Amino acid sequence: MVHEKQVIEEVSGWLRVFEDSSVDRTWTGPPEVKFMAEPVPPHEDFIDGVAVKDVVADEKFGSRLRIYLPERNDNSVNKLPVILHFHGGGFCISQTDWLMYYTVYTRLARVANAIIVSVFLPLAPEHRLPAACDDGFTALLWLRDLSRQQGHEPWLNDYADFNRVFLIGDSSGGNIVHQVAVRAGEENLSPMRLAGAIPIHPGFVRSYRSKSELEQEQTPFLTLDMVDKFLGLALPVGSNKDHPITCPMGDAAPAVKELKLPPYMYCVAEKDLIKDTEMEFYEAMKKGEKDIELFINNGVGHSFYLNKIAVEMDPVTASETEKLFEAVAEFISKH
Repeated sequence: MVHEKQVIEEVSGWLRVFEDSSVDRTWTGPPEVKFMAEPVPPHEDFIDGVAVKDVVADEKFGSRLRIYLPERNDNSVNKLPVILHFHGGGFCISQTDWLMYYTVYTRLARVANAIIVSVFLPLAPEHRLPAACDDGFTALLWLRDLSRQQGHEPWLNDYADFNRVFLIGDSSGGNIVHQVAVRAGEENLSPMRLAGAIPIHPGFVRSYRSKSELEQEQTPFLTLDMVDKFLGLALPVGSNKDHPITCPMGDAAPAVKELKLPPYMYCVAEKDLIKDTEMEFYEAMKKGEKDIELFINNGVGHSFYLNKIAVEMDPVTASETEKLFEAVAEFISKH
């Protein structure tokens, strides 16, 4: 008789953890949205103005990256800014090559005229935090090594402006943006320059419910169940949401005023479930006299721009997505 493994934790269609610690990330939610989580293969020819390839950045650690290179039609000798991207998914799900990210970051590469380097992050619970933050920082140091000509990746060595490197991240990827920026402030990155950081709807929370968590509408991209269960699986054993990675404005985190940080473009959605704690971080940054620019999308919720169906079907989502891309491109052009 075959023993069926017992599920000890399940997160709304996305994830099942079994008694033997194995994990199944097969999508079991509505089949009509499954396509957004399908991998898109790389293509080194230009499709819609962008070429894509996957590389192994560090043979020793096995770090994998996806590079988006926009097509250059003007014979310009100017090199392009680099945007280092960290995907979301509560530290537990999703991959850099998913269609939802491919759609967004090929578009951003075109709009911002920038090279995007997206990190394949290690997932919890197999790799609990700070593993994803460590890999994010390793990717930044890889870019630094390329800027020092200690390694070679043609798309970057030939076309990248290492004086204009930016961090960007969605949801839990926004948490990683801040952690990598903090570590970068303690590191000699020369001759590379970290020119800015763009956390988009970061997963900043506290161990108790905020007003927005209790009052805002839950969406397929963020529910209270997802917040609680993903972070329970991702945070170091024995930690709660007041951990510095998820609550960088809290008492357990380093004082913001003491941190050496690049300029921030901080993106918040009006209807985000965790808007109140996101705004707590913004206020902490202002109080700490950091260079931070707030951008708010109205009428939309958490990670709205990743929802390809809504972007194509809902005029508000489409309009707010366009505003977000334009604002990010403007921030990059200014720095």
